[in-house]
Amino acid sequence: MSRLLSVLLALACPLSVLAAPQTYAFDQMHSFPNFTINHLGMTNIHGRFDRMSGTVVFDQAARTGSLEAKVVTASVNTGDAKRTDGARSRDEHLRSADFFNSAEFPEVVYKSTRFNFSGDKVESIEGNLTLLGVTKPLKFNVSSFSCGPHPFNKKPMCGANVEGTVKRSEFGMKYGVPGISDDVKLTISLEAYPQ
Repeated sequence: MSRLLSVLLALACPLSVLAAPQTYAFDQMHSFPNFTINHLGMTNIHGRFDRMSGTVVFDQAARTGSLEAKVVTASVNTGDAKRTDGARSRDEHLRSADFFNSAEFPEVVYKSTRFNFSGDKVESIEGNLTLLGVTKPLKFNVSSFSCGPHPFNKKPMCGANVEGTVKRSEFGMKYGVPGISDDVKLTISLEAYPQ
């Protein structure tokens, strides 16, 4: 009887290890939040933030997960960082109180409240976005989310691409509306590795 119990415990242990949630930290070299906003009804301006940190906790077997991301607002980059004529660049303007107010609010934070699955596939992520000191719900649709061995070094990793839309005026960022669109499309692409 004791031998049978030992065998059963030995078989059960690997399953419990596989089912345990794993925490992954963002790889900052391969993880960036991007945004798109319409300008004057004529064209779209694209930008990104060059600095983001965060974690993903994921349990495929239990179909649960969580995500937390912190974006450094001063790292905004739209390709207009500094002008030679001395005029204020677009990126400098975006750091000002008209937009991200980086001096007072150095971070934008997203914390998930729920991963939604369709079968074994992550379909969407619900959570809260804090921008300019205001917190509002934000749902990201997930175009891809997978975990597995890195194709080159074979170490475990997760990768994801998620998309959502926010109305910036709801967070108090009203400068230029409607000439500069109120709706901002957000896309986060990330790679993460075990902590």
